[in-house]
Amino acid sequence: MESIFVKIVLALFLPGIIVILLTRITYNHYVALLLSIALIAASIYAGYTSPPIIFVVDALSLTVGFWFATLMMQRGINKD
Repeated sequence: MESIFVKIVLALFLPGIIVILLTRITYNHYVALLLSIALIAASIYAGYTSPPIIFVVDALSLTVGFWFATLMMQRGINKD
């Protein structure tokens, strides 16, 4: 059984990283956000996120990852 601390640390970093990586793959940060939300919804449905605080941490990480991906996309547009 995993500890709650490990789950919180993973929820703090992984969703944001997934948004950034999917942005690099799809070249669209909106699509990347939707795919990341779908992955998290599937993990919630499967029962991998037991305490409700994990939902809040996931949402925070998704928000930060989306913000960073937006900046990344704007920098790519401005270079051209």
